[in-house]
Amino acid sequence: MKFWMSLLCCTVLMAAGRAVGLDLYVAVGGNDGWTGRQPQAGESSQGPFATLERARDEIRKLRAAGRLQDEPVTVHIREGVYALESPFELSPADSGTAESPVIYRAYAEERPRVIGGREISNLVPVTDESILGRLDPVARGHVVQADLNALGISDFGTVVPGGKRFELFYDQRPMTLARWPNDGYTRVGKLLGDKETEFISHGQVGNKIGKFTYEGDRPARWTQEPEIWLSGYWFYDWSDAFDLVESIDTDQRVIALKYREQRLGYRSGQRYYAVNLLSEIDLPGEWYLDRGTGTLYFWPPPAETESRTFASVLEDLIVVRDASHIVLRCLTLEHSRNTAVTIQNGSNVQLKGCTLRNIGGRAVRIEGGREHAVIGCDFYDTGEGGVVADGGDRERLVPGSHLVVNNHFYRYSRNRRTYRPAISVNGVGHRVAHNLIHDAPHLAIQFTGNDHLIELNEIYHVCTETDDAGAIYTGRNWTWRGNRIRHNYFHHMGDYKTLVGVQTVYLDDLVGGTVVYGNVFYKGGRGVLIGGGRHNLVENNVFVDCTPAVHVDSRGTGWAKAHLEDPKNPLYTTLAKTPYKTPPWSTRYPELLDLLEDEPARAKYNIIRRNICVGGKWLELHDGLDEQTVTVQENWVDRDPGFVDAVRQDFRLREDSPVFKLGFEPIPFEKIGLYQDEFRASWPPPPRPDISADGL
Repeated sequence: MKFWMSLLCCTVLMAAGRAVGLDLYVAVGGNDGWTGRQPQAGESSQGPFATLERARDEIRKLRAAGRLQDEPVTVHIREGVYALESPFELSPADSGTAESPVIYRAYAEERPRVIGGREISNLVPVTDESILGRLDPVARGHVVQADLNALGISDFGTVVPGGKRFELFYDQRPMTLARWPNDGYTRVGKLLGDKETEFISHGQVGNKIGKFTYEGDRPARWTQEPEIWLSGYWFYDWSDAFDLVESIDTDQRVIALKYREQRLGYRSGQRYYAVNLLSEIDLPGEWYLDRGTGTLYFWPPPAETESRTFASVLEDLIVVRDASHIVLRCLTLEHSRNTAVTIQNGSNVQLKGCTLRNIGGRAVRIEGGREHAVIGCDFYDTGEGGVVADGGDRERLVPGSHLVVNNHFYRYSRNRRTYRPAISVNGVGHRVAHNLIHDAPHLAIQFTGNDHLIELNEIYHVCTETDDAGAIYTGRNWTWRGNRIRHNYFHHMGDYKTLVGVQTVYLDDLVGGTVVYGNVFYKGGRGVLIGGGRHNLVENNVFVDCTPAVHVDSRGTGWAKAHLEDPKNPLYTTLAKTPYKTPPWSTRYPELLDLLEDEPARAKYNIIRRNICVGGKWLELHDGLDEQTVTVQENWVDRDPGFVDAVRQDFRLREDSPVFKLGFEPIPFEKIGLYQDEFRASWPPPPRPDISADGL
């Protein structure tokens, strides 16, 4: 008995000197001088901290004192808005362990907002007659103004995207920097520059000088505007850019842009709009910032949820460097000019159940490290895309094993319209699964590198205003191999077309070694485009109303032949830098060993096997390819395969489907897209577009 009593006393003493499972609390009404041990104010200053930094520093202090080692730590963040003064940074000292991660999470069912913005609380009606005279008559009496200097805001950032763009948010939505036209684009007139240029792929002629005519008299209103920018698809409809206006000749109706070196140039008939114009505030939600005086002008729209106005101030919100086993859970992150969350190196940092919105740049950037994860989050109204996941060792083909799983992405790429996808994976061995992606002007998923798995995602209404684009895109590297695109549902792709149109899976410019297996394509433009590559496998897919289902060309022997004859072509230089002649490359990708000796420009060894095609068009083979060069076997074309209910987008096959006799494997259609988890238990996914009138 004395032994057990002694052991009990020792246990009590140990517990008294060392925390066992630490819970800290942060609240808007808290105080960094309190202990942080209670969720609300109590006796003896036991209440919550006021800031995330104070909670982080308390953990560091306890560890330094030996009172906290491998115990679980949770920082509970109460409801409210937390406006950061600087990015919240976590370092190796803030790491947890696999068994006991450090968790920063919403308290109970509350939803705290961590922001990089400053509230604009001093808005007053515009009374200056000179300003009222510049405003559109319809806006007078509606526009209010604020002195940002009085709020301590002196860094007005930039007009154009790129990580420092100043933005305004109201009623939890991004507002529109005053522009013309209000929706869509106007067109480039006659080019007047003296540096004609031709882009080889389609023989389109343009000019390196941005000087052109315009129609109508609208720019005559802009003569007092100090900094006018034009955003346009200047040469091709897969490349957008902002250009500064140098001069406007309203008599000759000519706009001249400030010269900049660029690869393509400008082309007559292309689309653009003008932005950053006080005189173009003519709709609720539009705003303008006079950077000379620091005065903000804004026409507030009717509020639906809250009538608070915020301006983005910080470039970044949360930065995790070289840290591991940290969880950010159920937080709303918004109002950064650049990236909301950056994770550099380390391992097992997770975002779970968070909402990332109203971001100027990308929402999450993972740079290196291993086994980081973004799970169950919602992403919308981001300026330049969603998640970038980069990691793994390509020289040794060691996977980074990052996860992007069960997230919802929509209304992204609102500032930069091209090559800012919902998800970008680079490096080796990441998994992108069960995501729902829709409503965006360009790509859904872009990947580079090796051995990525893209599966069980639903993607629709992307590439809505771009041409020669793909919902899933990769290209221009022989060494990117081993990637798998399987069991996804693609439907209702954008149909904008000037030259090429929209692809669903776009294997561009000689990329190879990709498997496209068991996917469903419905109204997907070109379903799969193999652009000159080899060793690609397209198998066990369902294509409905695609035009065509599969396209294969040998562009390296066709329009791109001159590119392949250039020894400085990146295809050759990247191959030369890759150790493809030694293990693990030589054993993992033996087809690279004799590539240069085996007609590298010719699209060989592609296989198109056991696919279903209903409606639309089946197959295009270009540049001298035929069914001897491309293996085309056992495909089911323009015959009823026995769908369960195609009119309602149920493309499962009945048990008696005749295609099973060909060896076709059932596609797990019911598992595709978002799934119910602890973050989505009471939130059903949005309904698919109504296609009841579409038929087949």
